[in-house]
Amino acid sequence: MIREEALSLVREYVKNEGLVRHMLSVEAAMRFYAEKFGQDGDLWGLTGLLHDFDWEIHPTAGQHPLQGAPILRRRGVSEVIVRAILSHGDHSGVSRDSLMEKALNACDEITGLITAVALVRPSKSLLDLEPASVKKKWKDKAFAAGTDRAGMEAAAAEFGVDLWAEHVGNVIAAMRRIAPELGLAG
Repeated sequence: MIREEALSLVREYVKNEGLVRHMLSVEAAMRFYAEKFGQDGDLWGLTGLLHDFDWEIHPTAGQHPLQGAPILRRRGVSEVIVRAILSHGDHSGVSRDSLMEKALNACDEITGLITAVALVRPSKSLLDLEPASVKKKWKDKAFAAGTDRAGMEAAAAEFGVDLWAEHVGNVIAAMRRIAPELGLAG
């Protein structure tokens, strides 16, 4: 599957533009890390782009991504991608074994937190957002109260990157590459 086909699949199943932007953010972060680790950027990017394609039709942990996997297989998506997508949910029972699987888990929720921080800034931009601003909001437990901070810390550790010394800055840098597409260029 090529990116255009993957994006078409996402658009077929996802009507919420915020969710589409989330998947684009994860795609950007995955491509960044593929480049950093000398991996296949298209493979990693497609994994990030497709990871939540079924959330609107399967919005519970018991359904997503388990019930989305057969759709991906019917569309010819690589089993490597399907397995990675299955592994990003702890409830799926699929362990995260590969670096790509660990990257997907580490990039998923942190992109949402970074987006939320950018949106409350006067500039509404990623272009002037620094990790220190994200960390300040992180400490405010009322901000983005529904996020799983412990899960984000564990995911970064499992991936082998320090959340504050490296990961948040890397994900911001990755998302900056597509800031206009995300509506976060100010």
